[in-house]
Amino acid sequence: MKLIAGLGNPGAEYQLNRHNIGFIILDRFAKKRKLNFKQESNSLIAKRNNFTLVKPLTYMNLSGLAIKKLFPDFDETIVICDDINLPFAEIRLRQKGGDGGHNGLKSIIHELGTANFMRIRIGVGEPENQALLKKYVLEDFNINESLQLEKIVDFSIQLIDCFIARGFQSMLDFYSKNKKSYSESLISESKTKGGT
Repeated sequence: MKLIAGLGNPGAEYQLNRHNIGFIILDRFAKKRKLNFKQESNSLIAKRNNFTLVKPLTYMNLSGLAIKKLFPDFDETIVICDDINLPFAEIRLRQKGGDGGHNGLKSIIHELGTANFMRIRIGVGEPENQALLKKYVLEDFNINESLQLEKIVDFSIQLIDCFIARGFQSMLDFYSKNKKSYSESLISESKTKGGT
């Protein structure tokens, strides 16, 4: 049984923020699979017989409180989140690791008492002025980024499908085989639609 957690902040005002990429991906995944989220305690949850999707309603900095309640019931857990340390649209997979300065991951590690959970990290880039970091992640994707969001979400959904069907290694193999074509499709999309 697999737990797939997408991180973000609840509320319409945060819906298209860079920080909400985890929510965005799970919403699209659920829509594609005709799944509906229902509130259970402090999370929105959608279930199938072999996996559960979860969107914590605790706000990003307290994500661990929601994940902690579910964590013991699952064999494998993967967390989807934004990453300012990666260029926009770059995707990295990790079996475990530190929080990388991400408050959602920091909360999960603190509450679980372990960093041994898998991650899909989605690059959102970073502001030139680090003092504006909090403002930056709570801003909506800009026009150029929004044009590429569909491809980011689609590729992430394919990764999740691999994880559900055959586990982390299968997902990693798919990523390794397809990351070049994914990157090339982003460049092509940007040129086609007049991005830079």
